[in-house]
Amino acid sequence: MSQKKRIAVIPGDGIGQEVIPQAVRVIEASGASVELTHLDWGAERYLIDGMTVPPDAFTMLARDFDAILVGAIGDPRVPSNIHAKEILLGMRFKMDLYANVRPVRLLDAALCPLKNIEPKDVDFVVIRENTEGVYVDVGGCFKQDTPDEVAVQEDVNTRKGVERIIRYAFEYCERHTKQDGTQRQRVLMADKSNVLTNAHGLWQRVFKEVSGEYPQITAQHMYVDALCLQMVRDPRQLDVIVTNNMFGDIITDLAAGLQGGLGMAASGNIHPGRTSMFEPVHGSAPPIAARNVANPFGAILTAAMMLGHLGMTAEAVKIEQTVLEAVREKKTTQDVGGKLGTREAGEWIVGRIGAS
Repeated sequence: MSQKKRIAVIPGDGIGQEVIPQAVRVIEASGASVELTHLDWGAERYLIDGMTVPPDAFTMLARDFDAILVGAIGDPRVPSNIHAKEILLGMRFKMDLYANVRPVRLLDAALCPLKNIEPKDVDFVVIRENTEGVYVDVGGCFKQDTPDEVAVQEDVNTRKGVERIIRYAFEYCERHTKQDGTQRQRVLMADKSNVLTNAHGLWQRVFKEVSGEYPQITAQHMYVDALCLQMVRDPRQLDVIVTNNMFGDIITDLAAGLQGGLGMAASGNIHPGRTSMFEPVHGSAPPIAARNVANPFGAILTAAMMLGHLGMTAEAVKIEQTVLEAVREKKTTQDVGGKLGTREAGEWIVGRIGAS
C-alpha cells in the first residue's frame, strides 16, 4: 500500500473556521489516502497567548507534511494583522512558495455576469509571482504623521524570481489541458513596462528569452490595464496568464467575478518538489462569519486542487464533478443561486460523493 499523504490543516479565522471543516469532510468522503493534522494557528490562539507560529513552524511544515490546507487568516480583533502576516506571508516567503496558481473556470453560465458566455468560454489560469514585488515590505515611512511624511514601498524583482515564474507558466501550459481536453497553447504576460521601465523591463527581457525555449507555445503580452478590459470584454481569448505579485492579486479577484465570485475560487501556493500550501481565495470575511452563509465550494475546490497536486487525480476529479453537479442543481449557498447554508452545502457534496 502507498504511504498516506500528510496534510496540515489550518482553518484560521472568520469563515475559514466554517468552510475548511466542510472541505475536510469532502476529502474524507472521497476516500483519498491522507493523514490530516489540525493546527490551531490564527487569531484565537494569538489572542490567548500571543503566539502566531511556533519558532520552528516552517521547518516543521516542510519536513513533516506533503501539503498544507489553509482557510483564511485575518481578524478585526488583531488590527495590526501581525498574525496573518507571520502565518500566511510567512509560509509564502519562508517556504519559498513562489508560484501562486489560480484556475478560473466557469461551472455554469448562470454564475457569470457577462452576457452570452458559456462555461467553455471561461477556462484560464492566472500564475502569479508570490515572493517578490511590492509585497516584500521593503521601504518605510519618514516623518510619519506629519505634513512632510514620505512613504516608500519598493517593487523588488530579481532575475531569478522573474525567470522561474515565467518558466513555470510555460511548463504549466505544456503539461495541462483545458476542461474540454484540448491542450493549452498560449502564455500571456501582463505588466506595466510602458511606465515601470526598469522593473518590468526585466520581465520583458526574461519573457522574450524564456519563450524562445518553448516554440510550440504562443507567447503574448498585454499591459495589465488592457488585460482587465479584455477579461471582461472577451475571456475566451485567455489561456495561461503570468504576472507579478500585486497585479496577480488584483486581476484574480476580477477573474473570480467571471466564475461566480470569490466563494468559488481556488488557489495553490506552489514550489515544485516541495511542501506546498493551498487556500481558497476569499479571505476571512468577518461580516459573514459564524452565520452559516459562507460558500464552502472555494475551499472544497481548493481541496480538490491539492489532491490533484499530490497525485490523487481520481479523487480530485470526483470532487470537482460533484461540485459541478451541485451548481447545476442549485444545491448551493445563496451567493451562487441556491438556498443552502454552509454546512448543508457541504453535507450535500459529502452525501453525493459517498453515494457514488
